[in-house]
Amino acid sequence: MKPVDMVLTGGRVVNEDGIVDASIAVDGGRIVAIGDERLMPPARERIAVDGLHVLPGAIDVHVHFREPGMPQKEDWATGSAAAAVGGVTTVFDMPNTIPPTDSVENFQLKLGAAKSKSIVDFGLYGLLGEHNLGDLESLAAAGVIGYKLFLGNTTGDLPCPSDGAVLEGFEILAALGLRCSIHAENSPILFWRQNKLKAAGRDDVLAHLAARTDVVAVEALNRAATLADWTGARIHIVHESCARSLPFIRFWKERGVDMTVETLPQYLYLSAEMMLNPGGEVLRMNPPIREAAHQEPLWAALADGTIDMIATDHAPHAIEEKYGPRIWDLACGFPGVETSMALMLTAVADGRLSLERVATITSGAPARAFGLYGRKGVIRVGADADLAVVDLNRSATLSAAALHSRGKVSAYEGKEVKGVPVMTFVRGRMVAKDGEVVAEKGWGELVRPNMAPPAPRNLNTTMKEILEPGQRPWG
Repeated sequence: MKPVDMVLTGGRVVNEDGIVDASIAVDGGRIVAIGDERLMPPARERIAVDGLHVLPGAIDVHVHFREPGMPQKEDWATGSAAAAVGGVTTVFDMPNTIPPTDSVENFQLKLGAAKSKSIVDFGLYGLLGEHNLGDLESLAAAGVIGYKLFLGNTTGDLPCPSDGAVLEGFEILAALGLRCSIHAENSPILFWRQNKLKAAGRDDVLAHLAARTDVVAVEALNRAATLADWTGARIHIVHESCARSLPFIRFWKERGVDMTVETLPQYLYLSAEMMLNPGGEVLRMNPPIREAAHQEPLWAALADGTIDMIATDHAPHAIEEKYGPRIWDLACGFPGVETSMALMLTAVADGRLSLERVATITSGAPARAFGLYGRKGVIRVGADADLAVVDLNRSATLSAAALHSRGKVSAYEGKEVKGVPVMTFVRGRMVAKDGEVVAEKGWGELVRPNMAPPAPRNLNTTMKEILEPGQRPWG
C-alpha cells in the first residue's frame, strides 16, 4: 500500500455530533481515513496526539489584517501567524483596508498580499458601498467570500450607504446568493449623539457607549433584516453585542430570513464596568462592550443556537493609539484571533459550553453559512485536513507580550485560560506548534464559497426591473 503523508494517532476526534477515539490519515492535504490505528495506512510521518482532542480548525469570519494600507498595525504574515497559533485555520478579512476592497482591481491587490504571506487559508470580503453597486457582480466572479456592509462607522470611516442603495445592493446580492456581513449600528443616531456628547465635554470612557446605546444596534438589525426579508438576500450580523437584539434575531429567523449571527469573546467576558479601571480605555471598540448584564443572555444565546458562531473582529492598532485621557481620540478594537479558541475551551472547562458546541460555533456553523461546509468545518473523509489539536488540561495566562500579532495590546491581560491549542494543521501541513509558527509564509490559499442556489424575492420591484420602460410596479 502506498504510504500517505501523515497519520495523527491516539487523539479524540471532535465533531459537532460527537467525540470518538480515532486516528486520522492525511494525504494531499485531505483526510483519507478516520478510524482505529491498526487500520491506518502506512505514513511518511506519524504524530502521536495521545490524551489530546482534535477539533476542526477554527474559521474566523471577521478579522482585520490591515494589509494593504496599514501594515504598521498588522499584515498578512503577522495576522496569519496569530491565527495559526490560536488554532484558526481559515480567516475572512474585512474590506476596510486602504484602498477598500470595492473593485476587482483592489481585490487582486489584497489577494496578492495574502497569497504571498498568509500561512492559513483565507476568504476576502468585497465592500457593499453606495459607489460600487456596479462592481458587486464582478467581485463575485473574482472570488469574494461575501460582502461587508457598514451601517455604522468604524476604522476607515467608510460612509454608510443610503437605505435606497442598501436595498438595491441587497437585490443584487439576493440574485448572486452570496452572504452579506453587516455592521448593524445606526450611523445617523450614533453620530448625532456622539457630536452632542463632545459638545457637552463628555470625553470619559463611558461616553462611547452612551453614544451607541442599545437602540442603535436594535434598529439597524431590524432594518437590515427587513430588507433581507423583502429581497431574499442572505445576511450575517457581525459582532452582536446586545441582549436586546436577541428576541428580534429569533423573530427574523423564525420568519425565514436567511440570517446568521456572530458574537465575540469580548462581549462574553468583558464589560463596560471594566472600562472604569485604570487603563480600561483599551476596551474601546465598535459596537461597544456593554454592561455586564448583557453577558449571560449572550452566553445562553450562543449555547442554544440563537447566535450561530463565534468570531473575533481581530482589530490591531499601535499601543499608543489605544491609551489616553480622551476616549474619542483612541482607536477602536484590539487583537483577538489568537486567543478566541482558548477562551472558548475555557468556557468548556467552566461548564458553559460542550466541546461539540465549540466545534459548531468555531468551525461548523461558519463553514455552512459561507458555503464551505464539507471541505471545511468538519473532520471527515474528503475534507481538508484543517485540524486544531488542543490540550484541555493545559492552562495559560493571556498577555499582550505573548501575542504574535503586531498589535501588542491585550484586552485579557493576566486572564487564566484552561484549554489551549498545541498544534494547528492547514491542509495537512503543521503551521503552529506549542505557541510558535512552524510554517513558511505563503502556504495559505483563497477559499471560494459554494452557496446553495439563490432565492431572490419580489423580483418585479427591483431597480433592474423597474428601470425597464413600461414596467408596471405591481408586476
